Amino acid sequence: MKISEAFIAAPLLIVYICAGDPTPAATPDLVRRLAAAGADIIELGLPHSDPIADGPTIQAAAQRAIAAGMNTDVYFQVAAEADVAIPKVFMGYYNMIYARGLDRFAGDCARSGITGMIVPDLPPEEAGPLQEACAKFDVDLIFLAAPNTPAERLKMIEKETSGFLYLVARTGVTGAQSDILQSTRDLIARVPGSKPKAVGFGISTPAQAAEVIAAGADAAIVGSVCVDLIARGEVERLEQLIRDMKAAVKAAGKSKAPIVG
Repeated sequence: MKISEAFIAAPLLIVYICAGDPTPAATPDLVRRLAAAGADIIELGLPHSDPIADGPTIQAAAQRAIAAGMNTDVYFQVAAEADVAIPKVFMGYYNMIYARGLDRFAGDCARSGITGMIVPDLPPEEAGPLQEACAKFDVDLIFLAAPNTPAERLKMIEKETSGFLYLVARTGVTGAQSDILQSTRDLIARVPGSKPKAVGFGISTPAQAAEVIAAGADAAIVGSVCVDLIARGEVERLEQLIRDMKAAVKAAGKSKAPIVG
């Protein structure tokens, strides 16, 4: 499924997990369980030894996954085995893409059922070659914007992004937080254009997910709290959290018109 098709039913719940944590063999089943619990899109992280945008929780997951044998080849095998009817999105760092080759990486995404890519350390000003590779294989390239992104640059990022615009809820790295900042609400409100807006970094409860939807986002992204529950072996609790977050997102979005296209 393409990302644009998923957003017809917005608002959505997007769930991040680290591929290979606790083991590569466990990841496809986790993806299926998350989809069954209500995830609308799965962000499948490719572990990296130096994850500059990730906080301690996801850093630890990456180290566990690498120790368990995860690498780029295994990542695409795992992604292909995670046969779900919702979009799967790659999340990882540019040097891993560059080392494999842009066309090869984008093609591997398409062949394994990944329909979007998020590359936190690749600014749109330098993304032309990867955009071309993604276009060849019909893979969306998703860009990020933060509360301190200037208005003109925000306009440019919104124009260049494909699939959705990833709004970083706060400056800094990923990690569960206890509140939604006013700056996050302001960022949602000042995004130009009509492309779907998804808010991530720090969302860990159903109430927080509902809050960003009520503020005008089209999707809430949850990650670190999911990774933490997986690390503790509490998969059933994770499934319940996803069910609760999905219900909260849908309830908050009842008065919003769906996005088409």
